[in-house]
Amino acid sequence: MTEQTRPAQQQEENREETQQLVDLGSATITNSHGTVHCLTIIGQIEGHSTAPNNAKTTKYEHVLPLLASLEQSEEVDGLLVLLNTVGGDVEAGLAIAEMIAGMTKPTVTLVLGGGHSIGIPLAVSARRTFIAPSASMTIHPVRMTGMVIASPQTYHYFERLQESIVRFVSCHSGIQPGKFRELMLHMGDMSNDVGTIVYGEEAVSLGLMDRVGTLSDALACLYEMMEAEKRE
Repeated sequence: MTEQTRPAQQQEENREETQQLVDLGSATITNSHGTVHCLTIIGQIEGHSTAPNNAKTTKYEHVLPLLASLEQSEEVDGLLVLLNTVGGDVEAGLAIAEMIAGMTKPTVTLVLGGGHSIGIPLAVSARRTFIAPSASMTIHPVRMTGMVIASPQTYHYFERLQESIVRFVSCHSGIQPGKFRELMLHMGDMSNDVGTIVYGEEAVSLGLMDRVGTLSDALACLYEMMEAEKRE
């Protein structure tokens, strides 16, 4: 490569990284610790149906192939997932959570602002999980709006889907299934609804999240896991 072509290639790489940040809310950074991919999951998890134009969304059809490519990449050493989501499509959220949980690379999640509803399986899906002191998590039953046809079958489907969420969360965190169901159906904590809202320290004491921390704590943990992987 000549001296003249190197700046042009660098500019093209910078443009690609900027476009990736705009399109997917993700960025890949290399430093002395290795290469970390940072993925943001924000707003509403968009699934089979398109969200309104004025809603901030994370599209699962973008995230799933991205996670698959990161798992296969020889350049990327670890994944940091930043979460600030209101929830959204249950199946799409579970699909993303299963992808993160199935990765062999070091993974860390950090809940900032909120990790509500189906955001909870996403929050607990990594090897190590963090929540900011001011962040909150809303635990509630699976919901559906609109007309329900053949309601007994629908309720049975909802019950099985809800159990899938309970099973995933309890398998990937320290909370017991019975306690998580209890928090789902709790009355009195939320106006006009059943469920529970927990904040940073409480989420850790319940076993939902590993630690209360900030970005520097999450990165330090990820770097430590990356170094351990290199030594093996």
